[in-house]
Amino acid sequence: MAAIDSVRAQTRQESLFLLVPGVLVLLIAFLFPVGTILITSVVDWTEDGVFVLTTSHFEKFFVDDYYLKVAWRTLRLALVITLATAIFGVPLAYIMQRAHPTLRFIILLMVILPLMTSVVIRTFGWLVVLGNGGLLATLVAPLGFTGRSAVLMHTEAGIVIAMVQVLLPFMVLTVLGVLQGIGRELEEAGRTMGAGFWQVLRVIVLPLAVPGIVSGSLIVFALSLSSFITPSLVGGVRLPVMAGSIYQSIGGSFDWPFAAAQSVLLLAATLLLIIPYARLVRTSQ
Repeated sequence: MAAIDSVRAQTRQESLFLLVPGVLVLLIAFLFPVGTILITSVVDWTEDGVFVLTTSHFEKFFVDDYYLKVAWRTLRLALVITLATAIFGVPLAYIMQRAHPTLRFIILLMVILPLMTSVVIRTFGWLVVLGNGGLLATLVAPLGFTGRSAVLMHTEAGIVIAMVQVLLPFMVLTVLGVLQGIGRELEEAGRTMGAGFWQVLRVIVLPLAVPGIVSGSLIVFALSLSSFITPSLVGGVRLPVMAGSIYQSIGGSFDWPFAAAQSVLLLAATLLLIIPYARLVRTSQ
């Protein structure tokens, strides 16, 4: 019995020893920065160098219609981008799962290659395509679309197009990993029982692919909600988002407490939407 207790104690010590590096990384890379932001958002310094707790930075956000519109635009764009990536990503992942290994590799390479390119470079590519005299304007000119109607720069549609291209690989790869765990014999059994192609997709494939769709949607939503480079370059100053507003508060007005308050609100909004969504899907399975 003493030997068993000794082994258990040694195992517990080894587990704690292995856990320490991960906890330290979590504290340094996540908890400390987030904690600093939380403190900065609720603290003001007096002329005597004494700090006092305050909610004025949050009140500034809610009393100004400008910031409320920015927040609503950010949330709306994130939802649209997530829906668009799911609409395009899920069928593409299914095609990859059913394709010949050579074709699957080619498609996978095309999906992954953009991730190896800087998002700034890809966004500048969209500036050329969507701007004045760009590829889009050239293609729609014969149809009578000229001037502003042929340009998607500085529009929400342009932001959605560029962001979907940037975030589509995250959805495709996440859903593909789940689809590869679904045995093809299940689909064959459904076809044997008389179900058509679309019925097999609706009754068998999609329900089993829900975990991948949910995971991909959560990743895309979180990334699009906090994205800065692509919305700022494509949308410009006419269509600011939360990340751009935070950057402007820091680099433009040097209002660090207000920037911290906006960051806290952005984090809270993300958690309020992601946690219930994930729990709802988990309980429905």
